[in-house]
Amino acid sequence: MNQEYYDSVDKMEKMGVSNEYIQGWIGGYIQNPKREEQRVNEAYNAGYEDGENKEQSNFGNWVGK
Repeated sequence: MNQEYYDSVDKMEKMGVSNEYIQGWIGGYIQNPKREEQRVNEAYNAGYEDGENKEQSNFGNWVGK
């Protein structure tokens, strides 16, 4: 992994971002296959998409959710 990955995850955890979003972001960032359909939700999908794009500007949208 690279420093961007660790810094992003650390930032999300400190901000209080939804765990589902974080898990999705991590999966998308490292290009893991998506979860099974019954275990996917809105936060996970948003995180996965942002992780794939290495997008960090949407973290605030998922604080406290």
